[in-house]
Amino acid sequence: MIIGAGGDASRDGLPVLIVTGLKQEARIAAGPGLTVICSSSNPVQLREMMTSFDPASIRGIVSFGVAGGLNPALRSGDIVIASEIVAAGKRWTTEAQLTEMLISLPVKRRKRSVVNGVLAGVEEVVLGQVGKAALRSSTGADAVDMESHIAARYAEHYGLPFAALRVISDPAHRALPQLATDALKPNGNVDMWKVMRGIARKPSEIRALVHSGRDFNRALRGLKVYRNRLDGAPAR
Repeated sequence: MIIGAGGDASRDGLPVLIVTGLKQEARIAAGPGLTVICSSSNPVQLREMMTSFDPASIRGIVSFGVAGGLNPALRSGDIVIASEIVAAGKRWTTEAQLTEMLISLPVKRRKRSVVNGVLAGVEEVVLGQVGKAALRSSTGADAVDMESHIAARYAEHYGLPFAALRVISDPAHRALPQLATDALKPNGNVDMWKVMRGIARKPSEIRALVHSGRDFNRALRGLKVYRNRLDGAPAR
């Protein structure tokens, strides 16, 4: 993987820590020279994992995965390379050299946009359009996730280079169905029985679930494309 991290030369040769929220993201991210952790979309669990992690064993941190769209101009599959992270009134700036490297990677942009933007960090999934619009208004963020702010705080505390690469899954105009969140297991898998029971109780959720599934798959494809570019492979 061609990710480098500026800063302390004594850390050269150490792996980069990749922070993800879902098993699918972790599988895409895995590769030589990387240590990948997955929080199962649980901020409390991620903090525990980060607390037990040895900062001397890595040379930098990258938050990697999907995100909810806040900027109405962004579609599912568009890529946000963070310039900064904002959460609970605090802001963290990403490492400039690493961020510029991520932005400069060649990607087929007719299908997806690559923007340098702001990520908002939250403790719970933001489901509806109203909530997304309010978060956009209060933070100016382009997208939202539940891992980047935790990783950024850790990186700042230990003086580690930090960057964040997130692909839009549900765009700003799309409300995530509550069922999609409720059916997520602690290990990141989807409880299909819970999905089926939810649909049986509320068939109107089917359309929203189909849209969410398409958006999510498009976002994962975007992640794979960018991950391939990090290894120097052709974009697909």
